[in-house]
Amino acid sequence: MPLSITTKRGDAGHTDLLFGGRVGKFHPRLQAVGDLDELNAALGLVRVHVLTPELRKTAARAQEDLVALMGLLAAGPEHAARYLSQGFPTIGPETVERLTAQAAALEAQFPDGFGGWSTPGAKGGAGAAWLEMARCICRRAERSTAALAAEDLPGNPHILPWLNRLSDLLWLAARVEEQVMI
Repeated sequence: MPLSITTKRGDAGHTDLLFGGRVGKFHPRLQAVGDLDELNAALGLVRVHVLTPELRKTAARAQEDLVALMGLLAAGPEHAARYLSQGFPTIGPETVERLTAQAAALEAQFPDGFGGWSTPGAKGGAGAAWLEMARCICRRAERSTAALAAEDLPGNPHILPWLNRLSDLLWLAARVEEQVMI
């Protein structure tokens, strides 16, 4: 029998975790997963609206990484080893390095650097604005994941650097996308 989306199990404000267990929908783990899910949706809008094909690919890859990260957080520290042993992807040093290299490549397109603050929507089209929105959501996800790390984060030292790098990359991508519209 196929799984149903409407189980009614969350009607009282609690939800099931991957591999068992239940927590309140207000739990820091659920807050972090929810923020990451919102970031994933925003990156979907980035893919639809950016004009730069390479930035669409970057957003798609980040979405794949986000699914891995959401799964790891949904498993929780008590089931992280089980999650990984079943072949699910994770965030590792190579994932952080990939984002670092992508950010460096985008930043190299601006040899004179950057001056002052950028105002979302002031330049460029919808793609640049959605990149800014995704960046802000990424920062929120980083904060909620850092709060979770203080309590209950699976022992993965690459998660927070990956989120930090992604938000930097999204800011730089917005600057690139603004240039396409000029």
